[in-house]
Amino acid sequence: MRTLLLSALFVSACANAGGSTQLAAPVKAGQAEAIFAGGCFWCMESDFEKLPGVIEAESGYTGGKIEGPTYEMVGAHMTHHLEGVRVVYDPSKVSYQELVHYFFRHVDPTQTDGQFCDRGEQYTTAVFVKDDAERKTALAEKKLAQETLGKTVVTPVRDAAPFWLAEDYHQDYYKKNPGHYLRYRTGCRRDATVRALWGEAKSSH
Repeated sequence: MRTLLLSALFVSACANAGGSTQLAAPVKAGQAEAIFAGGCFWCMESDFEKLPGVIEAESGYTGGKIEGPTYEMVGAHMTHHLEGVRVVYDPSKVSYQELVHYFFRHVDPTQTDGQFCDRGEQYTTAVFVKDDAERKTALAEKKLAQETLGKTVVTPVRDAAPFWLAEDYHQDYYKKNPGHYLRYRTGCRRDATVRALWGEAKSSH
């Protein structure tokens, strides 16, 4: 659940977030995709779109039980979906291993009940893999993250599931509503927590 400090801003920002959702389109030739859940998808989208080799990141819902989940349904814990990002990338410029490494260092993989100020199943972390090669890479990066932190990393590596694009209002939210986005991100202490956990050099973005 969002903190009381941020709830008024969040409700206002999402008042028009309704609408239908659809499956993400297949990637184009020469592109690849990777799917992660790392708490607030606005923030994960912003983080990944700063990484060279990433073509775009899309906000959405994945890992749940029903087709066409909406923001309201996911927030009400009706579907068991997580807020996620689909990262579309150029594998000639950035590898899947680099994406997973980057992901772990932009979340708190030791949190079991959400991320930062956000609590609830939809804000928990996960790496979604489509084949054995991705699974091997993700598990190796999870092990490395745990060794680096010296703490238990709870982020699961899960089988890929349908990725439902979130409502248009959520896509590129950090660009469309930069003032509210920055107030939310700062108030949630996302960057401060990541820096404290991973160290300044490892958390830079």
